[in-house]
Amino acid sequence: MSAVLHDHRSTTSTAFPLLLADLLEEQQDLSAVERFSQYHDRAGSPPREVYYRALLPARAPIAGEQYAFEVDLDRCSGCKACVTACHNLNGLDGAETWRKVGLLHEQRKSLPVLQHVTTACHHCLEPGCLSACPTRAYEKDPVTGIVRHLDDQCFGCQYCVLACPYEVPQYHAGKGIVRKCDMCTQRLGAGEAPACVQSCPHEAIRISIVVTDDVRRKAERGEFLPASPSPTHTFPTTVYRTTRHLADDLSSGDEDRARPEHVHWPLAIMLVLSQWSVGLVAAAWISSDAILDRRLLVASTVLAIIASVAATLHMGRPWLAYRAILGWRTSWLSREIIVFGTYQGLVTTATSLAFEWPLSSAFPISLSAMEFQAMAVGAAGVGCSIMIYAVTPRPYWSLRRTTARFLGTSLLLGSASAMTFASTANVDTEPKLIWVMALTVAVSLIALSMVPCRRQMNARWNLRTNTLLAEVLRPLVVARWMLLGLGLIVLTSTRALPGVGIAGPLIGMTLLIIGELTERALFFAAASSPRMPGGAAS
Repeated sequence: MSAVLHDHRSTTSTAFPLLLADLLEEQQDLSAVERFSQYHDRAGSPPREVYYRALLPARAPIAGEQYAFEVDLDRCSGCKACVTACHNLNGLDGAETWRKVGLLHEQRKSLPVLQHVTTACHHCLEPGCLSACPTRAYEKDPVTGIVRHLDDQCFGCQYCVLACPYEVPQYHAGKGIVRKCDMCTQRLGAGEAPACVQSCPHEAIRISIVVTDDVRRKAERGEFLPASPSPTHTFPTTVYRTTRHLADDLSSGDEDRARPEHVHWPLAIMLVLSQWSVGLVAAAWISSDAILDRRLLVASTVLAIIASVAATLHMGRPWLAYRAILGWRTSWLSREIIVFGTYQGLVTTATSLAFEWPLSSAFPISLSAMEFQAMAVGAAGVGCSIMIYAVTPRPYWSLRRTTARFLGTSLLLGSASAMTFASTANVDTEPKLIWVMALTVAVSLIALSMVPCRRQMNARWNLRTNTLLAEVLRPLVVARWMLLGLGLIVLTSTRALPGVGIAGPLIGMTLLIIGELTERALFFAAASSPRMPGGAAS
């Protein structure tokens, strides 16, 4: 027993110095992170520079130049290594993608064409995202020309998503903001290639320097990429090169799939309510009955408030809504917010004048004049709403069609409300102009709906919209016109029937409101978005 104990003590005494020596030796060694950092400090240049140095320009851009992606279509195999590298190195989440790989094809027996296309932000000369942003969350570097998104400045209104013809900005619901490709500007500034350039096994992507005047001339000649949006909208700088001839009639891989666009319900509700509010003020200005006037103005004020609240529900970070006016120089959204804010103050003042409250006598202006001012400013706000969508590259949102829709909603719901309130107030007569307005708006809306979408920019976007309206969204189209027709019939006919009371007009008004909300849902769902060529399974 003593011998065993002696052996144990001798073993322990022998092992302890060895353990201590191992610990001291380990303390003198660097961790993996420290060795990695030390290696890069000694290197003085990126570790794989020898492989991608030729894929970067040898100098910085000068005046009249900027950086741009250059894609060699002959080398692109569609492997999507660039997509994976961009996703991983930029820490993107889930299905968030800043670079995509699409497909161009042509079904010809003699010479079939199958061309993969890698696309990302084109860092345009006149970025649609930058001019549309109400919070100035985009900036274009004056030296490099790179268009960067400022995440801290963004409040997630997603207007840039609608304004970009190439589906570049991506909304991140979890963060409540939009994000996009910035050409890995930090890596590029350190002399390192962007993630997509480094990862491409065929060196199909590189960074080059383009002359801005050349970009404009090529765009005006229509030289960009088949089956893509017109380059004259934002003047994209990406250069696509190939030694082969790509026919202009090539089709995108997802050409035959017409998918409905996202219905932005907060925006749809805001648009209908704000335009309805302006129509109510117009009806109040026309009205000669004091009781009817008051009811119209109260309803107009309430609708204006609800519309402003609904607009904030569309933002990813609504607590930053105060930033919405920063982009008033270029953004129609900022202008809309400013104008409708002024309108809300005017219509509230008009309402107080209509009720002849004690403070009302302090205003050196008549009720009729205040109503006219509110109506004029409200019409300007509707005009801003029209321009928000008309300046985007979606043919379904053309100026003519959008104007007819938005003004039609104001006149239709305003005149219909006047007739409904006249019934509830036991007013026997109202201006004949209100009846004429209702009939005119109904006829004009029906006539405009029958006019096919004209050829604008590119016929494929019209084809997708028409396919959506005729097939996928057809039940909504039918429901919209049935609601409009039934609403007008019930509203105008039941007022003359004995014993019906106000139930008929209220039912007719409800049908018209639901019909306008349905139309606004179609307004968003059927507006096919111009985009770069998509993949066969995208």
